Amino acid sequence: MPPTSAYVVVFAVALATTAAVTPLCRAVAQRLSIMAPVTDRAVHSRPVAYLGGVAMLVGFLVAFGVAWTMTGFAPVFETASVPLGVALGAVVLCGVGTLDDVRDVSAPAKTAGVVLAGSVMYALGVSLLYFRVPVFDTLFVLGPDLAPLISVLWVLGMANAVNLIDGLDGLAAGIIAIAAGSFFLYGHKLATVGVEIISVDNPSPLVSVIVAGVCLGFLPWNFHPARIFMGDGGALMLGGLMAAATMLVGGQTSQTFSGQVYFFFAPLFIPFFVMGVPIVDTAFAIARRARNRSGLADADKEHLHHRLMGLGHGHRRSVVILWLWTGLLAVFVLIPVYTGEGDVWVPVAVLLAGLVLYTFFHPGARAASRVDSDTDGEIPESPAR
Repeated sequence: MPPTSAYVVVFAVALATTAAVTPLCRAVAQRLSIMAPVTDRAVHSRPVAYLGGVAMLVGFLVAFGVAWTMTGFAPVFETASVPLGVALGAVVLCGVGTLDDVRDVSAPAKTAGVVLAGSVMYALGVSLLYFRVPVFDTLFVLGPDLAPLISVLWVLGMANAVNLIDGLDGLAAGIIAIAAGSFFLYGHKLATVGVEIISVDNPSPLVSVIVAGVCLGFLPWNFHPARIFMGDGGALMLGGLMAAATMLVGGQTSQTFSGQVYFFFAPLFIPFFVMGVPIVDTAFAIARRARNRSGLADADKEHLHHRLMGLGHGHRRSVVILWLWTGLLAVFVLIPVYTGEGDVWVPVAVLLAGLVLYTFFHPGARAASRVDSDTDGEIPESPAR
């Protein structure tokens, strides 16, 4: 396994590079008038620069390149196809999303771009080969007919999940930072349990730690009041990278390890816990728009973050609440992974119940009609920023 110090180095490079490039991208966006306009459904009161996704892509690629030069990551890059697939997929996703930020791209065209990125990833080895049903411990081996379809759909679903959750300043960057950091801990643990769950050449932990660094480097510029938005370019790219990381862990091993609680849930289903907030939001959005007979690309004001603000929570508090929810979902996964004991679910459930009470019964929630003019403004509409 690569030493911990090697992961710390690439994490720091990703964070520092993104933090340094973000203001440059902001200046370019302002110079070229690539700005998010003020509308009656926008949370920002003045135009805000796009191109944050480009800064995040630069941070990812620089850190990935540094890792490629390090001896500790030599096994990861020994077979170049999978790392190349991750990198090219990120470039395509960021390019498609950034094009939509600069000029409107139709929903079918944008979907085709995401499908292209997923297809590139699959062709270079970033794919789902196994599908395990939790509890029943039923393993499905995906053949050549289903593997490409399910792999591309996984990328499409993850990319749109992050895109939909990106509706408040700092929300998506914070959630993905937590998710990626947690998934790094998860993947790193699987590689060191003494049973070959994932091999030392698996790039998933590396991708996850770099994504966490990129998000944390971008977050100071994106937290409320945001000075730059990641846009569709950043949201689609982050979703695609998390899809790649999860596929490389959960979708490419048939190995089971009895006695560990987390294997009841199977590696493939970890993202449903770690990235639970955006995935739940996506599911509700699809069901809601199907019920209303509206298209998936049609905007509305009923996302989880919109509902929190409607309950009377301010902009920053809504974001922090959703960060905490994501953190708790990650805890649900990580504690059993590191302890192998089921009784730890009890205190976590208590914490979760406390957070639910805080979210829905906090005194501020009773003032649903009041919005703090100093922090909130209008409830946001555009999900990809």
